[in-house]
Amino acid sequence: MDRAGLHKDNALTVREREILRLVVQRFIHTAAPVGSTTLSREPELELSSASIRNTMSSLEALGYLNHPHTSAGRVPTQQGYRTYVDELMDVAGLTKDEAALLRAGVERRLGDLDVAARETSRLLGRLTQLLGVVLTPSLSTAVLERLDIVPLSSTRVMFVIAVRSGLARTVIAELDGDVPARGLDTIVQRLNERLAGLTLDEIRKTGAERVKDLGPTDPTGIVRVVLRDSSVLFSEADEASRTTIAGTQHLLSQPEFQEPEEIRNVIELAESEDVVVHLLESPAMFDPQHPERAVVFIGRDIGREKTSTTSFSIVKAHYLYGNAMGAVGVIGPTRMDYPRAVALVEHVARLLNHSGDS
Repeated sequence: MDRAGLHKDNALTVREREILRLVVQRFIHTAAPVGSTTLSREPELELSSASIRNTMSSLEALGYLNHPHTSAGRVPTQQGYRTYVDELMDVAGLTKDEAALLRAGVERRLGDLDVAARETSRLLGRLTQLLGVVLTPSLSTAVLERLDIVPLSSTRVMFVIAVRSGLARTVIAELDGDVPARGLDTIVQRLNERLAGLTLDEIRKTGAERVKDLGPTDPTGIVRVVLRDSSVLFSEADEASRTTIAGTQHLLSQPEFQEPEEIRNVIELAESEDVVVHLLESPAMFDPQHPERAVVFIGRDIGREKTSTTSFSIVKAHYLYGNAMGAVGVIGPTRMDYPRAVALVEHVARLLNHSGDS
């Protein structure tokens, strides 16, 4: 399967593929339409300017290139980018300095995934000059390892919900009466006997039925809280708390985003956590054996009608934190350096993925 899960189109000739590759690469690095005279200077092309021009005309007729009205040169279309990403680009490795920078920035913070996410998104934004995004794992499919309850005041307790991935979330709850001096350990043990080993999603749906018979004999009031608030206690974290985005200033420096409306689209995207979560989680196309393999979505591939994403591309990969899955990626213009973005995203995903094994 290629990086978008799409079938490869092998209809292009060797010459057309080489010309397309060079046009995309030069346009990515210059943001200027590419002409035949410019390509004729490429050392690997032993073709005349006329031959190159004819091949570029063929690529335009096939939908791989476009011809801006104000320029004699050509630029890639979405189809051109798609073919380049799926078939023509080579993903180079990172430099030793870049790999060391990422390893130092990510691995030493893996004890606190939220801190690691902030540092990772910052580094990705800086190294790609795009939006770096890290999505911490969804807990809906995570399995409850243990539930603990910590008294906070005379009427308030903190539920500590630890899942097998090593993550935990805390929720403050109000009791109907005073926090009891005795009996908490016993009821916590009984709740764990009923709920541990289930996913949080299963507990939200069936937890009340599983523990309701404990209520009449529970003097602490904890079971009443579970029955009353299970949808909140075992809920998924909101998008804002799961999403870390950095690098808006880098994205705004790209030539595509200089007009007021384009700037507004960038800002709105960076501030819309629900949109970013949707973009990184759906569609969830990945190899379970290699979740860190990057997937590239270009323009209309993204398929989000409510946002102005047709001028954006996304390179994303998943990582596993125990049995919980998160995502990491970069968002930028369709004219992004895809080989570099893929290399960086996959490298970071492997670093984060390692944390689940430790």
